[in-house]
Amino acid sequence: MKLTLIGDPVLREKAGPVEQFDDSLRQTLDGMVKLMRKKSGVGLAAPQIGIKKRFFVVQVPGEEPLFFVNPEIIGTSMEMSGFEEGCLSVPGVWGVISRPSSIQIQAQNGDGKFFRLSADGYLARIIQHEYDHLNGILFVDHFDEKQSAKYQKKLNKAEPAKK
Repeated sequence: MKLTLIGDPVLREKAGPVEQFDDSLRQTLDGMVKLMRKKSGVGLAAPQIGIKKRFFVVQVPGEEPLFFVNPEIIGTSMEMSGFEEGCLSVPGVWGVISRPSSIQIQAQNGDGKFFRLSADGYLARIIQHEYDHLNGILFVDHFDEKQSAKYQKKLNKAEPAKK
């Protein structure tokens, strides 16, 4: 399993739904947790390993990993909070991103069982970051002008402007 980096087109495509819940999916989810931990991350989405499917894993330090398959954010708070984010697929780039402070999400686990979760704080932020990956959105797309200017050369080199 290999990490996909900015510039790879798969990171900019909308991922399709998972239709088959089998040992292969569960092995992929477990492998993603291992890679995420190896890279000292707190979340990893399928497009970040080159798979155009709607699933991701997250793990808040000190907690068990959570698996989200075919997730849908069904509610967000009006309250926003800013926090510095980075991304395993965009190494060496960090920026303060404003996101809803709390969310409600529905998804399936690795066995296909449906669940709903309300999350706030750090967990809500991680989920939103990974959810963005499923829609071809990178955290740098949320940068303000100042942050974009700071990393403009690095980002342009990694990902030439879209035509």
